[in-house]
Amino acid sequence: TTVNTAPIKWAQRADFLYITVTLHGVTDESVTFTETELHFKGKNNEDKYFEANIELYQPIIPEESTFKTHPLGVEMIVKKCKEKRNDGKEGFWPHLLKDKRLEKNEVTVDWKHYVDEDEEDDDSKHPFEWSF
Repeated sequence: TTVNTAPIKWAQRADFLYITVTLHGVTDESVTFTETELHFKGKNNEDKYFEANIELYQPIIPEESTFKTHPLGVEMIVKKCKEKRNDGKEGFWPHLLKDKRLEKNEVTVDWKHYVDEDEEDDDSKHPFEWSF
């Protein structure tokens, strides 16, 4: 079976990442979060197999991260880990992947959910609404 790279879009808030795998009619999906990685597998409506295995820029909290499957893809809300930051800073990440060079081919910005770091609303308890 040919494995295709799953298309990933992302946006963020100070405490969360919002990651979307855009696959129409996704089936047989599985999403696994580890402290430093995200793994996705699934098929699209043309029965093509897709995977995404990415190493994240900073640690996350897997047990506080979740996903929902919709007809247009899979949306994930991923909780950032403040205590284990590699760079000693909290808040916004400069990029999603540990290896920034991979982002050109594997990741795009989710402009629908994007906000600048200085425009984030401090009053929001949950950063995103499920959009599908």
